[in-house]
Amino acid sequence: MNNNRIASIIEKKLQVVAGQEQDLYVIGPVVLPVELDGETVVFQWYSWMSKDKNEEQLSSAEDLVKQLSRFRYADLQQSSVLVYGDFQGDAEALIRMHSICHTGDIFGSERCDCGFQLKQSMRMIAEHGAGALFYLANHEGRGIGLFSKAMAYLLQEEGLDTVDANLELGFPDDSRDYSEAIAVLRMLRSAPVALITNNPRKVEALKHAGMTISRRVPLWGKASIYNEKYLNTKVGRSGHYEAEQNTVLQS
Repeated sequence: MNNNRIASIIEKKLQVVAGQEQDLYVIGPVVLPVELDGETVVFQWYSWMSKDKNEEQLSSAEDLVKQLSRFRYADLQQSSVLVYGDFQGDAEALIRMHSICHTGDIFGSERCDCGFQLKQSMRMIAEHGAGALFYLANHEGRGIGLFSKAMAYLLQEEGLDTVDANLELGFPDDSRDYSEAIAVLRMLRSAPVALITNNPRKVEALKHAGMTISRRVPLWGKASIYNEKYLNTKVGRSGHYEAEQNTVLQS
């Protein structure tokens, strides 16, 4: 298959979201059947990458294909979104802004509740009938990266909590940025959304960007002796809504 043929296929599924400093190149939707609780649930998958305005721009799908042979896209972290149902047209679609957690999402680590939150939010979206799960690649360890997260874990084993471990390494408590995900959300849907989260920073990020949140849906569970301190730190030091607030809150 030649480059022109590849480009003709890709350009039907390529959109560019222009930004002030960066442009986002969004590819999709791609049909993605997912095994969820023993059943196959079909999502529509999108992925995106960003490029600074001062870098070589990809003005067409053909430009993108030409770069594949000389640029290692695998060296860059890229984010994704799984879309389910009539996301654009549904009266109230659920969304989840999920930060990548290599240890929790892939290995099933019980030092956090990330793996549970990932699967549970997918269940909630599928049961609701329409929604989107954003999987954010640059958010490992609240934005410090996987290697630094490993160092933070060692500090936690010496008694520091998740906040102090990040601070001790010279990082902010939370350096995650949601601007790219919000830009892709705007591309996919303009109507209000229901946000699955316990984190008020995510609520504020969407509100600050001008998005309307119809309600907040809490997501607590999978507590154990291994993550008790982690969960308490989320509430006590990072300001997360408490587990007892197990009702839908108007925002």
